[in-house]
Amino acid sequence: MKKLLLMIVVCASAMSMQAQKFALIDMDYVFKNIPAYERANEQLTQVSKKWQAEVDALTTEAQTMYKNYQNEVVFLSAEQKKARQDAIMEKEKQASELKRQYFGPEGELFKKRTALMNPIQDEVYNAVKDVSELRGYQLVLDRASDTGIIFGSPKIDISDEVLRKLGYAN
Repeated sequence: MKKLLLMIVVCASAMSMQAQKFALIDMDYVFKNIPAYERANEQLTQVSKKWQAEVDALTTEAQTMYKNYQNEVVFLSAEQKKARQDAIMEKEKQASELKRQYFGPEGELFKKRTALMNPIQDEVYNAVKDVSELRGYQLVLDRASDTGIIFGSPKIDISDEVLRKLGYAN
């Protein structure tokens, strides 16, 4: 009796698994074929380099101030030493604050990335959803980000179909 029950459960789960349809998508491939995404990435890179140069300039200025202080420390009075140390610490604080303002978790780069990338990502998500609903897929896996996929048949890869849906014929 137990064997019969076990056999029924196994058959039922096998039939339900066969009813499900799966697809793969390579999101890296999709995004690389969307010119707006590439332009946004380039824009973020340029802004990031500019902001990093500003932070580096302040850091270099603080280091120069410290080296000058070390060279002149023997000639300075106690008040002058304190004033120089305070100025160096203030410059280091400015550099740190600027870095946090630009690159912190809620910084300008995060906000800019969100503003530039989210509309494109939403558009791709909606195209994937449309293709999935049209074809009856219950699950779409990203082969680019999931290291658990060892093999995926090209027959179930919908990357090119999603690009066509977005208007980027490939």
